[in-house]
Amino acid sequence: MKIYLNLHLFSILFMLTDTTISAQTKTPNPFGLVYGAALTENVQGKVNIHPVSYKLNGNQIAANVYTPANYDSTKKYPAVVVAHPNGGVKEQVAGLYAQRLAEQGYISIAADAAYQGASAGQPRNVDKPANRIEDIHGMADFIAQYAGVDAESLGLLGICGGGGYSLAAAQTDKRFKAIATVSMFNSGVVRRDGYMNSQISTLDERLKQAANARAKEAAGGEVLYIGGAKMTDEQAAKLPFDLYRQGYEYYSKTHAHPNSTGRYTMSSLIDLVAFDATTNMRLIDQPLLMIAGSKADSWYMTDTAFKMATGTKEKELFKIEGATHIETYHVPKYVDQAVNKLTSFFSKNLQVITNQ
Repeated sequence: MKIYLNLHLFSILFMLTDTTISAQTKTPNPFGLVYGAALTENVQGKVNIHPVSYKLNGNQIAANVYTPANYDSTKKYPAVVVAHPNGGVKEQVAGLYAQRLAEQGYISIAADAAYQGASAGQPRNVDKPANRIEDIHGMADFIAQYAGVDAESLGLLGICGGGGYSLAAAQTDKRFKAIATVSMFNSGVVRRDGYMNSQISTLDERLKQAANARAKEAAGGEVLYIGGAKMTDEQAAKLPFDLYRQGYEYYSKTHAHPNSTGRYTMSSLIDLVAFDATTNMRLIDQPLLMIAGSKADSWYMTDTAFKMATGTKEKELFKIEGATHIETYHVPKYVDQAVNKLTSFFSKNLQVITNQ
């Protein structure tokens, strides 16, 4: 069977990380965190991180819970579920935003998706929308029972692909009282049509490959993957979009993590192509905040979803001037703007924090 070797160059999976690249990251963090200003130890009276695990549909899920400074389990705090980008892990941008929200007084959780990262599930790196949406429901299940969490004050933040899946989850899960996205990515649309409609002409061929891959898996054969190949800097520089070029830099160099492999099973394409995060956007009646960089070539996905959110009376589209998609993941001045906006949004729409 012919494998579409160039697919990873033009599909959403811009993350081309190989575990050998992880040596390029900064000094190893005891919690595995690779983002800037990450916690290196738990200090009394400050934000703390708590590695946890729980079962979801038979799979053991690995997560990190962040608690605010002077956290007191006998008091009540609002909480925020944070969903990571496609192929990303909790130690990267999802962890950064979870930590920053904890600094503002929220209990937050970032978990690795089932079949990905440190979470269980076979075969590895299955990437089906139903699984990712269930991951978000599962984080809500767990954090709502965490000591000190006010289950009636639960927010949701999705980043990149996690943003699209968060929109889908929030359409029917009304435990989430406020919904926010940063650099939202509509995974199904991009898997189907290609980034900025760059793969429409290859859909039939890709679906045939996905069907053949599933048949091979069902027969006990080799699991085939898309993405995850090593690249040189020269090859990366020729990638067609800012998202891919800067994504390569982020995931393969500056914020590489061995659990962030940048690949997904070819058979997952069958499910991904049929998904669109905006299909039932009218069902979102909770307050909605969508954040994206003004220079992000992924802007069109945030713009489209926002316009289709006709069911909520409280919605805001916030542009971070000068930022690209990936720069909202780690550039301090852009992250600061996003966190300030998120803090204002969640403070308005979740229970007022009275524990400080």
